[in-house]
Amino acid sequence: MFYEADVVIALELIDQGLTPGGGGYSFAVAERDERAVGYACWSLNPMSDAVHDLYWIAVEREQQGTGLGRRLLTHVEDQVRAAKGRSLMIETGGKESYAPTRAFYEACGYREVARLEDFFRLGDDKVVFAKRLDR
Repeated sequence: MFYEADVVIALELIDQGLTPGGGGYSFAVAERDERAVGYACWSLNPMSDAVHDLYWIAVEREQQGTGLGRRLLTHVEDQVRAAKGRSLMIETGGKESYAPTRAFYEACGYREVARLEDFFRLGDDKVVFAKRLDR
């Protein structure tokens, strides 16, 4: 089950973010047994006419590997398409510990479109993924 609302983007503000009027961000929460087990936050990039950014997607560790993350991402993609979005962009880290995250995005049809070497710190690149949604 997914719930949507406008939110202020910040993990610490999830409760406040579920209040309408949160600055144009969209938010979906996955619920199991009446508790949140995953969420996603995205919006239209303010510098673009139709490219959206996925800011956060997270799934409770016990729910990882169940397909919940993929369902959340598919939900976001559907919402972006409904808003006439052209692409969805995702940024993540380049450290080895983020290899499963990068593999997840690739398995979901995203391709690496940019890598900014040592962006976050030495040895931790910023990796940008994108997927066209209008084709």
